[in-house]
This record gives sequence, structure tokens and C-alpha cells, in this order.
Amino acid sequence: MAAADQLRAEAAAPPWQFSGASGMSLAVCAVLLGLGWASGQRLGRRNAATRVDCWVLSWLCSDVLVHVALEGSFVYLSVMESVEKSDSILASLWKEYGKADARWLHSDPTVLSVEILTVFLDGLLALVLISAILKQKYYRHFVQITLCICEIYGGWMTFCPEWLTGSPNLNTSNWLYLWVYLVFFNGIWVAIPGLLLTQSWTALNKMHQELSKNKKCE
Repeated sequence: MAAADQLRAEAAAPPWQFSGASGMSLAVCAVLLGLGWASGQRLGRRNAATRVDCWVLSWLCSDVLVHVALEGSFVYLSVMESVEKSDSILASLWKEYGKADARWLHSDPTVLSVEILTVFLDGLLALVLISAILKQKYYRHFVQITLCICEIYGGWMTFCPEWLTGSPNLNTSNWLYLWVYLVFFNGIWVAIPGLLLTQSWTALNKMHQELSKNKKCE
């Protein structure tokens, strides 16, 4: 009987509609990504970076802004209390995301642990990598590979434990929650690091070939 009542309640529920909270959340993300893009392009042009590195710098600046400003606020709210119990403007953004993944509302230990690592380690690595690209440091690709592995590992540890338990906290009932909140906003931090790993592999392979060629000429 309880199951039948639940089915009737779901059928009677009003259809999902795009809300003001949805729009505000997407607008904040767009602003952070836009500021990152503009900052990276400006840094690249001022320091005569290649076109590809200008795009990499834009991504890294966006990466830092999102990690520090957005995810940093989640860590703060979760350590102090929880997103669900906070009434701040930043909490409202995470409450909106929490409609797609409820773990972000209740300071889930796995999610919070990953986010602490992301904010402090990934944010620092991204800043070091920006400096390494601008100053053409020898350790650029070492830092880039490390950062990318951390980003991909963070994505894996965010969702793998949930998948193994049947995804009880994920809400995929509409396109915004599934394709924008869950797939896009998490997938972008896997896809772009994957491309950067490919770039580092290609660059290191080229350097190795040049070094081998020079040794043969001696």
C-alpha cells in the first residue's frame, strides 16, 4: 500500500520547471568561467604564450576560481555545519546542486575529503602550473601531469563509491540535473585534464626524441 501511495504522489507532483535558483547557479558558474577565460587570455598575450598555452592558461585560471571561490565555500560550509543548515547565498547555490546529488547537502565524508584535497592541493598546483607556463619552467609538464591525475582521481572518488552502492543520492529525473549538474559540471574536470595529459605526453615524447637525436650526432 505504501508503494502504491508513493507512485500516486509522484504522478501527482508538478512537472519540473527551470527556477530562479537554477538560473542563479548557472550564472555564477558562467561568470567564474568567463573571468577565468579572460584572465588566461590576457596573461598569455602579455607573456607571448602560444595559442594553445593561452587556452591552457584560460582553463587553469577558471580552475583556480572554481576550486577556491565555489568549492572552497562548500568546504567552509561543511566544516562549520552543513550546506543544508546554512542560509547564506553560497549555500543556496550548493542547495541547488544538492537537488541532483544529495551528498553535498549533508557533508558526506567522502565528498568533503575529496573537496578539501581539490581546494587546497589542486588549487595550489594550478597556480604553480600557471607560473610554470608563463616563465617556461622545466617542471611545467611534471606539475601538469600531477594536477591532471589529481583532477581525474577526484572525479573518480566522487562518483565511484556512489555507483557501488546503487546511486541512492543521485537524482537524474530531468535533463538539468543529469546532463548539466552531474555530467557536464563533473565531466569537464575529467575531459580537459585528459586532453592536458595527452599534451604533456606529446611534449615529453618530443623532448625525448630531440635529446636522443642530439646524442646520436655527438
